[in-house]
Amino acid sequence: MYRIGELADVCEVKADTLRFYEKHGLLAPSSRTESGYRVYTEADAARLRFILRAKAVGFTLNEIRELLSIELDKSNRVCADVKGMVDIKLAQVQAKIVELLHFQNSLQSLSDACCGGPRSAEHCSILEALESSTEGVRVEHHSHEAFKHDDNQQQVHRHQAPQNEAHQHTHGKTIHDESGN
Repeated sequence: MYRIGELADVCEVKADTLRFYEKHGLLAPSSRTESGYRVYTEADAARLRFILRAKAVGFTLNEIRELLSIELDKSNRVCADVKGMVDIKLAQVQAKIVELLHFQNSLQSLSDACCGGPRSAEHCSILEALESSTEGVRVEHHSHEAFKHDDNQQQVHRHQAPQNEAHQHTHGKTIHDESGN
């Protein structure tokens, strides 16, 4: 038998997490002491571990609730029920990965197109691309001069944007440099 803090410690979560799962109907104490403390059994601990493992692989609370209902009624359910849930979740994760890769490629294109120099952002290719209704990103090819004062001497440092290839391809979109190539 575990009190809430003990079960939380055993499963390496906070007691608030157990209260949260209880509030959402995923976990309930087996009983309460006369003074009102929640008391959990080893079966409750196993259920909490099940919930935590399902959460760790990305299942939502509603999906975990469905998995728990299957778990409680295994003899009347089939593996296809569980596999179907896993396959749906897998497809969702794969779609999210594709979306994140698109974000990564788009952000990389924006970063690559900008020289990142110290001049005013009035002609920043990133801002221009975000303001534009076209899909192309103009690559900055101008140089910036930065002035550095060192012991009353003025030194000019030139910062040149990396020369990108004439065309970059990102998710089927061609990004042209300033020359229009």
